[in-house]
Amino acid sequence: MEPKVKTRTKEEAVVLLQAWWRGTLVRRTLLHAALSAWVIQSWWRQKLARERERRRRAALEFFAQQERAAVRLQAWVRMWRIRRRYCRLLSAARIIQAYWRWRNCHTRGLIQGHYELKEKQLNLQLEISLGAQACRVTQSVPLPIKE
Repeated sequence: MEPKVKTRTKEEAVVLLQAWWRGTLVRRTLLHAALSAWVIQSWWRQKLARERERRRRAALEFFAQQERAAVRLQAWVRMWRIRRRYCRLLSAARIIQAYWRWRNCHTRGLIQGHYELKEKQLNLQLEISLGAQACRVTQSVPLPIKE
């Protein structure tokens, strides 16, 4: 028994060859379209990532700017309060000095003293002599300086 070999006619062979070629063209076109879509999607994802990074950086810079402004404002307020207290202490010291200078002239007494300004406090030492009497005053005034 001989195996049956199917013989094709020339027209059938041409039709099969044309079908194979059309299928190849369709598959090539679909592959090209898929690759083009993949390239576009990759480009779009990259664009979105850059935009997200730009927005994140802008938000971070805005936050840092606000923080710097808040810190600067707090420093100004602290400086203003300390300066105000210093001016009050300076005014009080001038009043006391003027009073004691006037008193010194009238009573022929003597006032000696000095002050030291150390880190966070003002140290005053006064020695007042009125004839035979002497009075020594030592006082430390804390200054409200925050670090």
